[in-house]
Amino acid sequence: MSEKSGAKPQKPEGKPQKSEGKAPKSEGKAPKSENKAPKPEEKPQTPDVPATPAEPLPTPRMQLRYREEIVPAMMKEFNYRNVMEVPRIQKIAVNIGLGEAIQNSKALEAAAGDLAIMTGQKAVITKAKKSIAVYKLREGMAIGVKTTMRGRRMWDFVDRVINVVLPRQRDFQGVSADAFDGRGNYSLGLREQLVFPEINYDKVDKIRGLEITIVTTAKSDEEARRLLALMSMPFKR
Repeated sequence: MSEKSGAKPQKPEGKPQKSEGKAPKSEGKAPKSENKAPKPEEKPQTPDVPATPAEPLPTPRMQLRYREEIVPAMMKEFNYRNVMEVPRIQKIAVNIGLGEAIQNSKALEAAAGDLAIMTGQKAVITKAKKSIAVYKLREGMAIGVKTTMRGRRMWDFVDRVINVVLPRQRDFQGVSADAFDGRGNYSLGLREQLVFPEINYDKVDKIRGLEITIVTTAKSDEEARRLLALMSMPFKR
């Protein structure tokens, strides 16, 4: 008989087992923790109360004086037909030049801090517009600080300068009446920042001078001079 038989070989019972490298699946989910975080207690809702409006700040003293006294006086003196023709202060710029900032960078921070205390607003760093080899100055280097005031701070500042700061100078005999630029703008220089009562003498690292420029809408120096004189600017006689 031949070795080949007509009967087919029987298949092995069951499916082949998978490789034992894989971890068996977990039988069911892990039990949840029974310690649950307590829910925050709900606060009772209070009825919305309308917020009380903030009280408006009082008008600066110098601004009131300008409206009530200076404007009528100048309209009568210069024969203005409209109230808008009367000159007024447009802005005030305060500048501190720092040639020492080229070698001492801390002087810039100290001057900016003093200027912020004097004016009540943050100072801006001024940079050189061109290079000068003699002074070892390069374009873009910080050489000073400045700030510009308008509105309420401007009126408060000019009031303090005229009535508090200028009389505190040593041997003060008045300011020059000729320091106008021909366009109605007045420049005033101070030798030291200690004349401002806000500056603490013990915290000053060095005495520095500053320049104050009062920009007006006057068309001539005569009108601007009369405007500042009515504000009690102590001009030399």
